[in-house]
Amino acid sequence: MSIDIKIPTVGESITEVEIGEWLKSEGDFVSKDEVLAIIETEKATVDLPAPESGTLSEIIKKSGEGAMVGDVIARLTPGSQKAASGSADKSAPVESKSEEPSPKQVKDKDKDKDKQKESSPAPKKEVAATAPRVMPAAQRVINENGIQTEGIEGTGPGGRVLKEDAIKAAKADQSSAQNQKGPATAGSSETAGFGASTTGRQRQEEVRPMSLLRRKVAEKLVSAQQTAALLTTFNEIDMSRVIRLRKTYQDAFVKKHSVKLGFMSFFVKAVVDGLRMFPALNAEIQDKSILYRNFQDIGVAVGGGKGLVVPVLRDADLMSLAEIELTIREFADKAQHNRIKPEDLQGGTFTISNGGVYGSLLSTPIINPPQSGVLGMHSIQDRPMAEDGQVVIKPMMYVALTYDHRIVDGKEAVSFLKHVKEVIEDPTRLLLEI
Repeated sequence: MSIDIKIPTVGESITEVEIGEWLKSEGDFVSKDEVLAIIETEKATVDLPAPESGTLSEIIKKSGEGAMVGDVIARLTPGSQKAASGSADKSAPVESKSEEPSPKQVKDKDKDKDKQKESSPAPKKEVAATAPRVMPAAQRVINENGIQTEGIEGTGPGGRVLKEDAIKAAKADQSSAQNQKGPATAGSSETAGFGASTTGRQRQEEVRPMSLLRRKVAEKLVSAQQTAALLTTFNEIDMSRVIRLRKTYQDAFVKKHSVKLGFMSFFVKAVVDGLRMFPALNAEIQDKSILYRNFQDIGVAVGGGKGLVVPVLRDADLMSLAEIELTIREFADKAQHNRIKPEDLQGGTFTISNGGVYGSLLSTPIINPPQSGVLGMHSIQDRPMAEDGQVVIKPMMYVALTYDHRIVDGKEAVSFLKHVKEVIEDPTRLLLEI
């Protein structure tokens, strides 16, 4: 009797998921707790393990298809690998033994073979009856481009067709189609988009469905713009002292903690200190009330394979610089390999976004509802600054604080950002807690 593979509960308030990639194909044997597929949610990616050892007998939902929590997406036939291979051996055709032919039968058979050789053309090379095994990611590319599997040369183990092989075949197929079609002429109705090309170039458009993560991000950003009274205040920070501090103690810090000392840990500590002084930025509106907190869970935006995600540093107010850096590095590694879990993203009382790593000079970040504030860090640039009546070149960073004006007054927001500036410009204040 087969076992239904269902979409499990993957997080609070998550009801819809998307099948990211099947790691196993129909007919594959899987061990208990071995990952069958990657499930993509609106917040993160989740592994779908096998409940029992057995053979994946049927895949109902293909890669890229949506599903609801509780939906059956595949079926598994329980059993051991030995039993599975044994049943396959039994189903294989067995040649029946026949009696030894007589000399006359052999002679007649040879004559028939000679006649067949004279009348038939040269024999062709036999084509392998078994088609190459196609990996799930490659099958998705094949389906999207409508190419034939038989013509693809697999470079994976055992001749398996990998995603790279499918992409290469798709490009070759498109190139062949364009050569047969010929270059598009000016005014041709075959060109798509905003009118025909006048250069003879073939212009193409591609429609791709939005991922659940991207759709959720879009919904939350639009919701924040529509429901919150957003306002942004700016300041600039002299990064000289922090840079000198990092250079002085970087080697010792790495030797002791096995992680580099970055700028983010200083900003997290400065933000935590500021939130203690101005608790409205750490609060949220609930109906007609305001929820205040005595702890600081800081969300840190990191880039990943599926886009920007904001994992949360729990109890950041209790963490050291090293603990902050180690946790951020762990989150960044998870994000790059699409292994961020929903619980990593839940909660958060304030967010820090560092657009400077991508070269941003200045921006107005959008809060992550129901939070009331977000701090935007930007790139560090050498700029001429006035100091004691002299022009001095200093490494400066613009910072931006976007806040919900319904709960945070302008005076509080400006004072908070000014306090963050003062702490970063004199990091010894962190040790003295002033």
